[in-house]
Parts: sequence; structure tokens; C-alpha cells
Amino acid sequence: MEADILFHFAGLDAPSGRLAVSDFAKVLDASWHNAYDFGVKAAGIASDTAAKMSSKGQGLLYGVLESAHHFALGSLAGAFGAFMVYPIDLVKTRMQNQRSQRVGEMLYKNSLDCARKVVKNEGFLGLYSGVLPQLVGVAPEKAIKLTVNDLVRGRYSDPKTGAIWLPHEILAGGSAGACQVVFTNPLEIVKIRLQVQGEIAKTTDTPRRSAMWIVRNLGLVGLYKGANACLLRDVPFSAIYFPTYNHLKRDYFGESPNKKLGIVQLLTAGAIAGMPAAYLTTPCDVVKTRLQVEARKGEQTYKGLVDCAKTVYRQEGFRAFFKGGPARILRSSPQFGFTLAGYEVLQNLLPLPGSEHANDPRGHAEPAVGLAEARAPLPFIRSRNALKVILDLDESFGKPKMPKGQSWVGIPGFGGRSGGAAVAA
Repeated sequence: MEADILFHFAGLDAPSGRLAVSDFAKVLDASWHNAYDFGVKAAGIASDTAAKMSSKGQGLLYGVLESAHHFALGSLAGAFGAFMVYPIDLVKTRMQNQRSQRVGEMLYKNSLDCARKVVKNEGFLGLYSGVLPQLVGVAPEKAIKLTVNDLVRGRYSDPKTGAIWLPHEILAGGSAGACQVVFTNPLEIVKIRLQVQGEIAKTTDTPRRSAMWIVRNLGLVGLYKGANACLLRDVPFSAIYFPTYNHLKRDYFGESPNKKLGIVQLLTAGAIAGMPAAYLTTPCDVVKTRLQVEARKGEQTYKGLVDCAKTVYRQEGFRAFFKGGPARILRSSPQFGFTLAGYEVLQNLLPLPGSEHANDPRGHAEPAVGLAEARAPLPFIRSRNALKVILDLDESFGKPKMPKGQSWVGIPGFGGRSGGAAVAA
């Protein structure tokens, strides 16, 4: 029975099912704390040699592979986040494009009324008008944002502690926002025109256009119409979002190398960080939408960014700059929460071979579920419980019989004293 219990609990970290010296150390040595720390210390010179070889191997090729890995995971996470909140994004766009303040000409009273009318007039699938180009474009957009933020943060972070100066955090976020505009602007202009054509078709005989027709009609230059407004929106958004997200994880939820956050905590941190970032950049988003949407017959057209801002303020007042603000918060907060939570979950599930995530031993930390974060190494908890069960069966388990006048002092090298000291004792 003792052997069955020992093999069942102590060898859970070894896929082969064989017991190693470290497994016995977990049970016999009461001062054992962490299998990972024990393995690093016991490795000695071999561990140092492996670390040097690993650091030499992380050259240019490894850097390229690491960036490609981040890009692929960011693409999957970005597409997932965008799909989850796309109906809110469609409502936000239609609210921002509503020009008239006269009651008789207003299509929508508020965001809820807009969503209700879209479902009534266009069906439930109308809430997903233009979702396919969004999913295709959001993958590289979110991937380049997450990749650039990670790379810039890594450049300025302390290699030992991981600490980073706040201005460098803001720089990393702003750089990520600036780089993503290359993908964001063409995506936005195609998406916006697909989102509003449903309401145009109800009032005119204009046929529905496909995404490819819009791309061909606009041309390369037309796809970057309103890029300056897109830049003014995305740079401050990311500069606010990423530092806030990382500080919430570290300072509020207490994330550390020995404490992994649960998925709900990651989602919460992402959602909270997205609220100020989304609302404070709404005026730039309104201007961008007005510049990129195709003006209907009789509607106001704009010459550029400054002209658009002046015209909106003169004709509709300051409040017009925050049209769709609540919908933007409801979209951006959960979207980036889903995206970043998905990104970090994918990093753990699909680590790059040779990376920090891949080198961590399985079971190093207690699994984080929901709001319950990981607090202690899981193998230690299992071994401690196993030892309690075994000692209940036989309180002398693991203690060899010693000659009279001598006592058990542990195994040398595993917290016990040397043989000479043991005899002297």
C-alpha cells in the first residue's frame, strides 16, 4: 500500500511513471519547497552549461521564430476577440454615422434602439454584416499590435526582474498602436462601408456591395482615407491600454512568477483597462468614421481631419464627438479582454520550444481556475497530502532503523547533514 501511494502521488510529474531522486526528496525531506528550485540547484554545473548554450542559441533566427510565434498566436486571439463583440461594433458605427439631430430624421434613438432595428429590418445576421473582412484583417492587426508591444517592452524591461519604467510602457503601447494602422485603416474603411450599407438599402435602391467591390472601387490610396484620424485614435488608445492592463495584473491582482492569474482575472483586467482607453479616444473614432463612410446624397462631406472636426462641432455640438461612446466601451473592453486573455492562454497551451513557457516544468504551479489564482506549486501540495496519508498508516515511514544513540537527520544534499555530522550527533 505504501508503494502504491508513493508511486501514485510522487511520480505525477514524470510522464514515464518512473520515480527519480527528486520524488523521494519531496516525501523524505520536510524542508523541500519546490521541485523546480530543487532541480535547478541539483543540476549545478550542468544547469549553468545548459543556460549558456540556450542563451547562445537565441540569435537572429530564434528572434524571427519568436516573432512569428507571437504573430500567429496574436492572430488567433484577435480574430476570437473581434468575433465575440462584432454586433456591438456595428451598432457603434451606425450611431456615429447618424448625422441629423432632428427627431423626424433620426434613424436610431440610442444603441439599444439601433440593435433592435437592425435585427428587425435585416435579421440577426445583419448584426454580423462585414464580419468576414473583419476577421481576415483583425488577425494581422491585433497580431502586430501584440507583437510590437511585447518586443518594445522586452527591449526596455529589466532582464532580471522584468521591471519597466512607466514612460517606456507608454512608448511600447503607442508604438504598437502606430504600427497597426497599416492594417487597421484598410480594414476599418471596408468594414464601415459594409456595416452601413444595410440601412442605405432600406431607404434607397442601392445594391449591396461586396468587400472586394469596395476594395477595387477605392484603390490603394482610397483604402488609407482617414489614416491620420485612425493614427490619432490608435496611438493614444494603445498607450493607455497596455500600461493599464499590465499594472492591473501586477499591482491589483498580484501576478508574479509564482502566482498565475485565472482566465476570469485576465478578462477583468483587460475589460477595465479598455474602458478609459475606449472612451477617451471616441472623438477621434467619430471623426474617422465620418471621413471613411460613403456620404449619401445630400449629406455633409468633409475635406479632411480638421474640416471634419470643425463641421461636426459647428453643426452638432460637442456631444456629437462622443456618439457611440458607451457602445465603444462595451465593444473595446470585452474585445481586448477576450483578445489578451486568449493570447496568454494560447501562450501557455502552445509555447515556443526553448522559450520560458516551454521550459517551465508541468505542474510547477497549482492550476488557476476562474477567480482563484495559483498560489502554491502543485507537486508540493500533492506530495504533502501523500505524506500525510502515508504517515497515518505508519508514522515510521521513510525512517531507516538507526543504531542506538544515533538519530535520523535526513539525506545529505537534500536538507540533511553530512554523514560525519550525523554520527557526531
